Amino acid sequence: MTEFDTIQEDFASLDEWEDRYRYVIELGHELEPLSPEAHNDANKVRGCVSQVWLEKQLRRNAAGETVLHYRGDSDSHLVRGLIAIALALYSDQTPKHIVETDAMATFRALGLEQHLTPQRSNGVRSMIERIRSDAVAAA
Repeated sequence: MTEFDTIQEDFASLDEWEDRYRYVIELGHELEPLSPEAHNDANKVRGCVSQVWLEKQLRRNAAGETVLHYRGDSDSHLVRGLIAIALALYSDQTPKHIVETDAMATFRALGLEQHLTPQRSNGVRSMIERIRSDAVAAA
């Protein structure tokens, strides 16, 4: 089971949206730390109301394929949690997998899209577009 599968199961077990919001915030606390040096203009994601940084590293998986590894951070607790969900879906995946995965449909399936403000939804889209753009460039 992937980390994202676990997130989906945990989401399904929470009935109230307030509990789901708390869970998203908890996920943000579990993000791999982003160094102070990585909080730079090159890593900053444009189009987000909150400040968001995504740092990318190209790595090799056990099969020798290129994968994109991400670390992320935000000045918002909720957005840090949204980053954690996106990274659970995309980090350490091949460029091909990233391009073929519809993260917005996944966020909709979790019920997140309809419970986020339009500004937060735009921020999520900006993060996803950044990751997909990185994948296309790495392919």
